[in-house]
Amino acid sequence: MSRVAAILIGLAACHSSEPKYPYAKEPDPRGSEYIIGVSDDLEISVWKNRDLDTKIAVRPDGNITMPLLGDVQAVGLTPTQLKTAISKRLAAFVRDEEAVVTVSVSGVNSYFVTVAGNVTTPGRIASKSYLTVADAIALAGGPNRFASPNEVVVLRHEDEGKMKRIPIDYTQISEGRNLEQNIVLLRGDRIFIP
Repeated sequence: MSRVAAILIGLAACHSSEPKYPYAKEPDPRGSEYIIGVSDDLEISVWKNRDLDTKIAVRPDGNITMPLLGDVQAVGLTPTQLKTAISKRLAAFVRDEEAVVTVSVSGVNSYFVTVAGNVTTPGRIASKSYLTVADAIALAGGPNRFASPNEVVVLRHEDEGKMKRIPIDYTQISEGRNLEQNIVLLRGDRIFIP
């Protein structure tokens, strides 16, 4: 075997190697309660108190305004947490047995991801449901002819304000291999395709 052939076989073996990143440790938002974001539409009802029922979009400052209560922080809470916060504040105005509150998200408007780099249509993609890496890249028209799809990176903000870089080999995903890389994207994730 020639030396060039041996090098090419070695490179091919490196390219098809198993991913080293711990993808299973990345959060999957589908397994937990939805977290309310800016512009989400909410429906809040208070049993036996129709005057307190509210249909409202979450403002850019993260609050909603309700009768009697005024401004209530909604962003970053689950519907259950928001229900608890409203119930506690309503206790000062309504008898406990009548303050049965329900909160539902009637319109998901805050979930988005951004796809940048060598794709057909880069930009911000809003969705009513969670997207995987493959979904988002497909919605961006797929990698263009200049792309390096085996060097994709998902950029994700961590709680401490740091940016996490998650390596993705989109070529493997599109070939149906190592699908653990096809992670579910969180609100605000950015995908970069060099």
